[in-house]
Amino acid sequence: MTAQHNLTIAEQLERDLGDPHDPASLLSFQRILRYDELEEFPHELVGELQRRAVHEYCLPAEWGGRAGDVETGFLLLRLVARRDPTTASALMLTDLAFMPTWIGGSDEQRLRFVSMINNGAKMAWGLSERHHGSDVLANDTHAEKVDGGYLLTGEKWLIGMATLADVVTVHARTGARGGPGDWSVFAIEKRLCSAGSVREVPGERLHGLRALDLSGIRLDEVFVPESHRIGTEGQGLELVLKSAQVARTTISGIALGAADTALRVTCDFIVTREIFGKTVDQIPYTRRQIAESFADLLLAEAVATGGVRGLQACPEQAGVLSAIVKYFVPTSLERTLAQLSLVLGARLYLREHPHYGIFQKMLRDILVSVFADGNTVVNLKSVGAQLETILSRGQTATPEQREAAAAKVALMYDIDAKLETWVPARQQLFCRDGDIALVALPAAIERLRELALTRDGEQRGWLERSADLAERLLGQADRLAAEQRDAQQRLGRDYGSSAELYRLAEQYCALHAGAAIIHLTVNSAAALSDPFPDGAVLLLCLERVWRIFHPTETSTGVAEIDRVAEVLLLLHRDRKLFSHWQIQLQASGDAGTTE
Repeated sequence: MTAQHNLTIAEQLERDLGDPHDPASLLSFQRILRYDELEEFPHELVGELQRRAVHEYCLPAEWGGRAGDVETGFLLLRLVARRDPTTASALMLTDLAFMPTWIGGSDEQRLRFVSMINNGAKMAWGLSERHHGSDVLANDTHAEKVDGGYLLTGEKWLIGMATLADVVTVHARTGARGGPGDWSVFAIEKRLCSAGSVREVPGERLHGLRALDLSGIRLDEVFVPESHRIGTEGQGLELVLKSAQVARTTISGIALGAADTALRVTCDFIVTREIFGKTVDQIPYTRRQIAESFADLLLAEAVATGGVRGLQACPEQAGVLSAIVKYFVPTSLERTLAQLSLVLGARLYLREHPHYGIFQKMLRDILVSVFADGNTVVNLKSVGAQLETILSRGQTATPEQREAAAAKVALMYDIDAKLETWVPARQQLFCRDGDIALVALPAAIERLRELALTRDGEQRGWLERSADLAERLLGQADRLAAEQRDAQQRLGRDYGSSAELYRLAEQYCALHAGAAIIHLTVNSAAALSDPFPDGAVLLLCLERVWRIFHPTETSTGVAEIDRVAEVLLLLHRDRKLFSHWQIQLQASGDAGTTE
């Protein structure tokens, strides 16, 4: 789909949902906060979104959904999350639980479960267990083969929608050898199970997403017919890992949506609040804080854009991209919200404030994107395990390989480029060609210099300085490669579990983020609307990456910060998403009557 098509769908949803500050709107902050305060699942809100077929954009069109491009569903999830991450999570959980069927199920299974979802059924993804967490190969739930099917026994815990779900997709052991081929996936339809064989484990009270059903199920020799096994016996781990790639990438939309609202209500405050004879947005320190927060959001968006579109454009990259997205986006935006809380001040603590009360919910809810579907440690370990290949490919790629990488990167980061229909089964578990964002970075820097020549005055200078800083960032790849080789030689077998591996993985994720914002700028330049691409914004984004390596070095001064703040406040004034996407929002920035 083209950028305009996605824009049309997104803006229609915005109009349907209305201004979230208006108590009469479908997903008003007032209504959302009431569900959160009561810790009551938002059936009403989920139902409104289902009636508008939002969930169908995450289900395959061939079997009754509307999904052709993963980006469309991701964008809609992000817009829902800017109102309520809980409701967005509830929708996402059903789509995630269906993902193993989409990847490895039969045509009959796909048609059946899509039809059930479109008729209101909820699904849960029964993966984690109380004593094993992210270590799915240590799970105890097992499936005993019997005539006509299997008997499943075990417990799944901290499962989103486990109590409310009509269908639970369960990962269970079917072999005894102890290898990766000992696992299979089953779809358990509760209404078809013997009474008492499926018992719900009581839900947990939550710090964030308070209205979400996060509970568990206990299975006691539950008979599951062979027709409800997803994929072949022994294919379970593959289905789990490929489903996780989708989840880890798309959950970043919840973090982006929460950050948008947090930044928006902060802007509402700073443009109206006067202190020491001037509005808060005129205070230099505050201007830098909000400018940096805006840059962090755009940087995270660039990483997510490459990851989401990469599932479709370059499925062979899914193994590395999904882990980078899942680490970098939530982790960086969690820090962004912490910085914004300092700007918002006391209003952060006012839970029932009619305008700013939503901030504290976003501050709590964004944490789900940090730990769900693989936490920070899991994703850094995944990046670290591939780091040697990633860095060596970046250094040794031939001109032909760099040209091929640039062509693929163009599809990933040009938001107006049409993609082939998404087939999640094509995603690869390991990246054998390295990170093509790094391989294609030298060519992107040259294109950035060419873009600078098409601009005048300060914009040309800012873009040229961005290219210079990008060259310095590229040099960090050589340092990381040298440190990685040294650590591997020095630590030997201990390297794979060392703190050094995680530190190097963290720094590589930052380097990837710098590459992502450059790729998005040069490949989407023709598709972006004013004020993008902007040289000062890009320079600050790259400075944010550079300061991860050199915390005391800055590349921007007063002029650049003033320009970034100007772009931010322009989008705020015009009610546009804080994004490279120019999406017209239904938003109210007038908090004056609620002070």
